[in-house]
This record gives sequence, C-alpha cells and structure tokens, in this order.
Amino acid sequence: MNGATTSGELRAHNRVRLLRAVHDTGAARTRSRLTRDLGLARGTASVLVAGLAEDELLHEGPAPGHARGRPTQVPGPHPRGPIALAVDVREDVWELAACELGGRVTILAVRPHDGTPEGTLGPLGAAIAGHAARFGHRVIGVGVALAGPVRHGGLVDISHLGWRSVDVPALLGLGSGTSPEGRPAAYPEGRRDADTAPGDPDIRPGDADTGPGDPDIRPGDADTGPGDAGGRPGGLLGAPVVGNDTVLAALAEARRGKLRDVRVGLHLHVDFDLGGVLVVDGRPVAGAGGAGAEFGHMPLTGNRRRCPCGAVGCWGMDVGANALLRHAGLAHGSGRGREQAEHVLATSEEAVTVTARALGRGIAALVNAHDPEVVTLSGHGADLLERAGAALRAACEPGLMAIRRDAPPRIEGTALGWRGALLGAMESVFDAFLTTEGLELWRKNHPDQGRDTPERQSVTHSTRKGESAT
Repeated sequence: MNGATTSGELRAHNRVRLLRAVHDTGAARTRSRLTRDLGLARGTASVLVAGLAEDELLHEGPAPGHARGRPTQVPGPHPRGPIALAVDVREDVWELAACELGGRVTILAVRPHDGTPEGTLGPLGAAIAGHAARFGHRVIGVGVALAGPVRHGGLVDISHLGWRSVDVPALLGLGSGTSPEGRPAAYPEGRRDADTAPGDPDIRPGDADTGPGDPDIRPGDADTGPGDAGGRPGGLLGAPVVGNDTVLAALAEARRGKLRDVRVGLHLHVDFDLGGVLVVDGRPVAGAGGAGAEFGHMPLTGNRRRCPCGAVGCWGMDVGANALLRHAGLAHGSGRGREQAEHVLATSEEAVTVTARALGRGIAALVNAHDPEVVTLSGHGADLLERAGAALRAACEPGLMAIRRDAPPRIEGTALGWRGALLGAMESVFDAFLTTEGLELWRKNHPDQGRDTPERQSVTHSTRKGESAT
C-alpha cells in the first residue's frame, strides 16, 4: 500500500516510482518496458514522463541501435537535472564525483592528503563548495564515505590515523551531518522494484582540477549558490550524508552489484584494513548507532597483536594492505604505502597466500554466524580472491559447520571495482531525494525550468584497476 488517498498523491507517488526505476536500472530501459514493469497504463506513463521532463528531471532519447520505424524512447537524466556530489575518503586520498540520475559518474577531483583531519577535510570541503557553486541549483546533496566507523551522523574514528570523534561535517563546512544508517528515508523509502535490473555504472573522467569535462554535466547559475535554503554547499537536501565506506560499498553492491535481489548477504571491503557488514533485503545492517560495520575488529584468526582500535586479536590485523606491508617487513599502519602494498600483492605469492587464508578463516566464522547466501569482496578482497582463491576457500572450508559444507555460500568479487563506496555515497543522496518530499523541494527550487531537451553527448569511460571499459 502506498498510502495515497487522492489523485494528486497517487501521481506524486508514481513520479517517484518511475524516477526510482530509471535510476535503479541505469537509465537503460525503454519507456514501454518501464510501463510494464511498474504496472502503469500507457497514457499514465506518457503524462508522468512529460511532467518529469518539464521539471527537468528526465529527458528521453532514442534507444541505442534503433534502425527503422518509430524510435523507441529511453528515459534518462535531464541535461539540467539533479546531481549528487559523492566522495570516497580513503586513508591516503579522496575522490570527488558528480553523479546523475541512473548512476552515471563523472570524476571531478582526486587528491592525496596528509592523513590529518584538517589536512584531509579542509581542502575537500573547499572542493565540494566550489563544485556546488558551479552546479548551482542542480546539486541535491553530498554523500561522504569514510574508512572508519561513523557515529551520530558525522563523528568518525579512524584508529590507525589517530582520528577520534572527528566532526566530519564541521570540518567540511557543510553543517550538521546525517548518516545512511540513521536517516529513515535512506533505505525504506523508494526501494527498487524486485524485477528491475541494474545498469552498468558509468565512470566518466572529468577535468580533475576545474570540474567535469563532459557536456552532459552542465553547471547551474554560479551566482545563485547551490540551491540549499541556507546557502551552504550541502545541496538541496541540506546536511551531508556521512557513512562508513564498507556500509556504502555494501549498499552499492546491493543496488548495482552481486548482492542485488539477495535476501541475506555478507559484504567485506578490504583496503588498508578490513570492514564487513551483513546485508538483509538490500539494506546493510550497521547497528543502532551506525558503527556496526566492523567485522574486521572481531578476533576471528587467533592472532594476539594489539590493534590501534584498542582491542587485541582483530581480524583486520591479518587482512589488508597493512597486513601485506607487515608481511614484507615494510612500514605500516599510518595510511601510507599503498603502492608498496600493491607491489607486494602483485609479486609476493607467500604474502598473498597467508593473507588470503586469514580472510578465508574469518569468512567461515561469519558464515556460521549469519548464514548468508552470498559473500562479496571488494577492494583488495577481490584481488585476494582472484590471486589466491583456492587458498582462501581451502582455509574457509574446515571452519564451516558440517551443515554449511554441503551448500556453502558463493564467495564472489565485487562487480563494481574500487568504486563501491563512491557509488554507495551517491545512492545515499538519491535515496533521500527520490521521495515525494524531495521532488517537491526540487520543484520549489526550480520555478523557471527551461523546456529544451538537448541531445545527450557521447560518453567515454575511465578505467581503473578492477574495472573495464564497456
């Protein structure tokens, strides 16, 4: 039941459903297919699409490869439509992107940082503010993924960098934050229909210093500000959505990857350290305070080393770039040494095998506890599976209960490469926007929408390790 009691409420509800379907399927389905999937009358769908185009939310173009006859139309993002600014803050670098409806991503900037809260978040906040001003009223919000537990919507701890209760929104200059775990609208509202399929996330390179180079990303009126009522760079929806990188990577995997339509899954994200979260019905279970995606701090492998988090024997001490660096006798634990760790990963079979076995033993314990259908691995977890999958599975099997061994869960590498956390940050913003309230705010902030619908431009794809150009 959608709760609509009037024709206006029903129309508003169907606008959200249609936009959600376009977004979740990568803006790749024809209008007729969407009409069938959503159970709409053809006339109703036509009216909805026309209204959304008038509001500069959708733009229709011919289906790729269409030859003769009446062109088949595919609804996609409007050239002046909403943009979510998404950020992935890793221990040594941050990445900022502009994301359109449907999941198209344009990388705006990639910057190394010094590992301190001020040196990391100050320049990032300035970059967000600059791009928010350029895009103007198109910006609907900012999503930020961080490599540590996030509490109370914005306080982050990254133990091996020495971050303790760092107020991320304040240092970014974006005001009070919210989190995908604590925002009621982030997961329950606007969920995708079970019978829709994801589109491939487009990763498009922009100008890393001055903004996007693709003509589809068009700045708004720079003099008007970002469109937020308070004039802050947080966007139409105000406060930034701040979340743990593993939680957001798991969200992206559930929306656009190998956990889609999986009832119970387990996602593990491995970078310098390891994080993990249970995913139930497409929703990461991140705990009462939002800091629950910390499977890496469970004593699953029997080591007795003290972790920077304060606990002894954390699983993450044996898995990740820090573990690879330690195995090779190199400096570790400071959020530095990514290139050295990747060199060890590429050249040391012994280090890779030891680390993969530790990953497998921990997976066995979590499978016994949670009974997932699928276990997905991102970051270096996918690399370990690719390079030493046999050792990983061999280490996992003895630790499984007998009842698990007959039909163990699949263990698979992510479908999203290293972009999972970034895409999850995007999803957290669109989750808040794709509601009747979010669309009404958009209309109020766009009283003078243009009526032109320019042709979309060609798209080029960037490639990074673990991703393909398609």
